[in-house]
This record gives sequence, structure tokens and C-alpha cells, in this order.
Amino acid sequence: MQKNPTWILVVALALFDDEGRLLMQQRPVGKHHAGMWEFPGGKVEPFEKPANALVREIAEELSLAIDPAQLEQAFFAEESSDPAVVLNLYTSRQVVSDPQSLEGQAWGWFAPREAADLPLAPMDRKLLSRFVR
Repeated sequence: MQKNPTWILVVALALFDDEGRLLMQQRPVGKHHAGMWEFPGGKVEPFEKPANALVREIAEELSLAIDPAQLEQAFFAEESSDPAVVLNLYTSRQVVSDPQSLEGQAWGWFAPREAADLPLAPMDRKLLSRFVR
């Protein structure tokens, strides 16, 4: 019986402000895809529901209180690593306070076309293409 997971579930948030800009954050030094920009989020812990994991991760990374009732499941992407990473992206247009960088990462609000010009992590680039027309 295999004990190591064959895939890891990750959740992320495409949070839009009232101007239609997306909240993006930069991966910290020392992490996978360091220096690249991504939708904020993180890994789902065992026995944790994905939406609850997203609320927890956003609070831990950016000190934002996200209402899980205002999250909409949107898209997913898969990275063929070992184990594979499956990223579930949620969208929301809820009003939040200004993010705080709790893990030392840069963050910013970007129009989808501006975000497309950032050095994005591969799965995030694929998911962002759903918003750029």
C-alpha cells in the first residue's frame, strides 16, 4: 500500500476589487517558484475543506478576513510534478481591507492584462488566461 500522496490539493483566490483588478502576490525567496507572482492561497490540510483552507491561508499570508459564503468555484489547473499539484481557483468580489504582507511577500492589485505581464507561476498563468480577453 502506497503511503505517499500521488497529488496535493492547493487552493487559490482570484479576488477582484471594485475596479476589476486582481490581488496577486509574489512567491517568497526559498519557496517553489520563488519571485514569481501568483494568486494567493496555499495547501489544503488533511481533513480540511478546500474553502476553509483558502480562508485560513489568506488570513495567514495577507491578514485578510474572507467570507467563505462569497467564494465561487471557478477553474482548476494541474502541474505534472511528483506528487502532482492540483490548484483549485475560487473567485470573489468581496470588499476587504488592505492586505498585509505577513510572510514577507510583495503583493499588489493588477488589471488582468497587467497581471499577464508579470512573471507568473505556470499554473497561475494558465488560470489567469481565463480572465484576460
